[in-house]
Amino acid sequence: MRQYKIVFVTVLSLFVIFPAFAGLEFGNQSTANKSGNHDKYLSEWRDDAENEHGKSPKIKFSSQVSFGDSLSDVGTYAVGTIAAFGGGQFTVNSPSAKNWTALLAAEFGLAAPCAAQTGLDGDPAQGFSVPPINHKGCYGYAQGGARVTNPIGIGNKLTGGANATLGFLTVPVVQQIHNYLNASGGKFRDDEVVFVLAGANDVFFQLALLQTAMTEPATAVSSIALAASELATAINTQITGNGAKYVVVLNVPDIAITPLGATFDPSTRSFVDYMVNIFNAQLKLGVATNAHVLYVDAYAENYNQYVNPGAYGLTNVTDTACDLSPAKNPLSSSLICTSNNLIPGVTDQYLFSDMVHPTPYGYGLIASLVAREMNNHGWRWHKH
Repeated sequence: MRQYKIVFVTVLSLFVIFPAFAGLEFGNQSTANKSGNHDKYLSEWRDDAENEHGKSPKIKFSSQVSFGDSLSDVGTYAVGTIAAFGGGQFTVNSPSAKNWTALLAAEFGLAAPCAAQTGLDGDPAQGFSVPPINHKGCYGYAQGGARVTNPIGIGNKLTGGANATLGFLTVPVVQQIHNYLNASGGKFRDDEVVFVLAGANDVFFQLALLQTAMTEPATAVSSIALAASELATAINTQITGNGAKYVVVLNVPDIAITPLGATFDPSTRSFVDYMVNIFNAQLKLGVATNAHVLYVDAYAENYNQYVNPGAYGLTNVTDTACDLSPAKNPLSSSLICTSNNLIPGVTDQYLFSDMVHPTPYGYGLIASLVAREMNNHGWRWHKH
């Protein structure tokens, strides 16, 4: 089994820092992210929805707010050396690349989401020290490496080792929510849509503790259940409790089927899956009676993509689209993946960009799932 010591684990990031960097530029390979493929499934869903309902949507969203981790991060770390590499999002980066929150903002007729905070708190000698800046009017609060309540997330310098070089901010989700409330007068608007997706970093953090004998399995499971309960409480009391009417909560996707999951031995892979399911079950239970919350099962959809890829237009669900070798990708992460450091022969329809993060096509599938579930729930909309 591959060992991931806590000082090197960056979960939803998986970074190894190298002392020297070579500049990368965007290329024009056929595998570059084509905007036409980004919303392929959104377009197909839209046609089906229009045929089914035959009427205009009822909601005009005034804005979109997102809380979570790297799966929803729209550019927190697109600064310093990371920006110099042409990176900034956890996918195959390009000028047209969008994650699922950006795709849905476009679907709602809203402006592209921007990061509420940008910066890095790492090694200034390597370009990883950029003072945090809060951006007024930007509602993308999700940050790569963020956990639910603990500020020491994946990639945070306080975990030591290579992470001290990188210095992710990892503002936890509960603090992200407070930051939004502080900037918005303590209330959510009743015509804005709120997205929440978090928990995977808590799972990975517990896994790292287990692999370094710093916790026991029972303690890890209890910690995961507590994190899920804390997230549900924050949603109920701080989000809908402060006026939000349309809150979409995605559970943690299937980590066991990722390229990272494939590196685990069977018992570790099974335990990771168990922790994910504990988190998801506790989260679902915690928001079950909240009429303003739509719980979306990203885990089940992710698993279905893995076992039946052709139904989703996927050509590869096991390998990474990005070349993560040190020579091609000094951070070993999609955060600085572009068309210049893809695996030769990669097609647009790969599911994974790196060991855990989706490609733009994969993010399109998440966006399609959320749009479909919102519509089925009666949360139909029209564009501005």
